[in-house]
Amino acid sequence: MALQSSLFDDAPTPTLGRLGAAHRRHLDESAWLDLLPGWATGADEVLATLLREVPWRSERRRMYDSVVDVPRLLRFYAEDEPLPHPLLTDMREDLSAHYARELGEPFVTAGLCLYRDGADSVAWHGDRIGRGREEDTMVAIVSLGSSRHLALRPRDGGASQRVSLGHGDLVVMGGACQRTWDHAVPKTSATVGPRVSIQFRVSGVR
Repeated sequence: MALQSSLFDDAPTPTLGRLGAAHRRHLDESAWLDLLPGWATGADEVLATLLREVPWRSERRRMYDSVVDVPRLLRFYAEDEPLPHPLLTDMREDLSAHYARELGEPFVTAGLCLYRDGADSVAWHGDRIGRGREEDTMVAIVSLGSSRHLALRPRDGGASQRVSLGHGDLVVMGGACQRTWDHAVPKTSATVGPRVSIQFRVSGVR
């Protein structure tokens, strides 16, 4: 997972942009996405720190009649647990402040996923463990590293959509998105480098 310095952008220090510049896309009458390309700039050093210092772990899960490796590495930061880089703390605070009126509570946890190459992926799912099964909520995802597609499709069937997420891009899934839509990061045969997905959630949602 070699990472060339300044491969993605030329900004000298990590900086967060203005969240008010995000564009809202309505998936249907009750589910939406906020998209903000390049929210985090100068984030090469942040990515390098996460790749090097996060205690990544692998998981195995039962699928049908066998136990298989989860095709990505994981690390979950619970409420009040220090985050692995100051910029992630800034991200969480900015998101909590910006969405305070609409969300009604702060983002408190951070789930990190490391997609090492195009063979790593996440299958169709919604963040419906806990309150997300019954209540509308928001999940904010910041992507660092190589570009990958976030695919979305209605849970009850229908055409899928894809959003390309590049280095420093932000997507916020809101409204009924977790309950009524599924999302995935598909495998790709393209030659891609590592990508870290940072998912900020409210209390009681996984």
